[in-house]
Amino acid sequence: MPDDHKPLAGRTMIMSGGSRGIGLEIAERAAEDGANITLIAKTDQPHPAPEGTIHTAGERIEAAGGAVLKFVGDVRDDDAVARAVEQTVERFGGIDMVVNNASAIDRSSTDALSMKMYDLMQDINCRGSFLLSKLCVPALRESARNRRNPHILTLSPPLNLDPRWAGGQLGYTIAKYGMSLTTLGLAEELRADGIGVNSLWPRTTIATAAIRNRPGGAQRFARSRTPRICADAAYLVLTSPGQDTTGNFFIDDDVLAEHGITDLDSYRVTPGDGPLNADMFL
Repeated sequence: MPDDHKPLAGRTMIMSGGSRGIGLEIAERAAEDGANITLIAKTDQPHPAPEGTIHTAGERIEAAGGAVLKFVGDVRDDDAVARAVEQTVERFGGIDMVVNNASAIDRSSTDALSMKMYDLMQDINCRGSFLLSKLCVPALRESARNRRNPHILTLSPPLNLDPRWAGGQLGYTIAKYGMSLTTLGLAEELRADGIGVNSLWPRTTIATAAIRNRPGGAQRFARSRTPRICADAAYLVLTSPGQDTTGNFFIDDDVLAEHGITDLDSYRVTPGDGPLNADMFL
């Protein structure tokens, strides 16, 4: 019988990316319940910046209480993703949660954006989310038949058609909105199966290496929230009944508020009442 206090105990999550940042925090939060985690990530060897590899991430997940399968691979590689899915099912007996976390970002204007970078964002963000979700559908349907509350969660924004977002960084907007369209479509396609399909996006910038390493990053980092707010919000979504919680574009602090969590000071990098940086697309 499932542990009501640890609803993800024994459940299996497969995640793209996750060697650092928000993805790793989501995986660690699930691991605190005793979940099984497969990470599909390319970062096999350490780099000066950003820090973290699939191996250091695996150590943190195990320390949190989860079992981990580290799959060094590229979400753009069809065969590699298929092998990751197969190995996950072989090792853990199935898949209950898919988290589309891997993402590339380049906010350049259209004339400055190289087509190589455009293709990279399309391949990782949109195509990668579609591919991993697609390949996991049979296992998720089996999870639903076994009443294991399957979910797909994608880290992508609400579909906001205010022209300033596309007009400011068209290539990136197309790639992120492609992820969100995947949520919209799969939620409807899989509704009858009882599989929850949702997106999650932060209200504010999140204190990750990607923020710190950008121009003016130190100030933006100080005015951000920690990745834990996304992890706690993701946990609440993934433990909600999938058949009733689907087709949503959740914002992290809205999810917490719906569950009675309104004191968010602990999530701030710099405690206090100073202004926080708003994230994009809201």
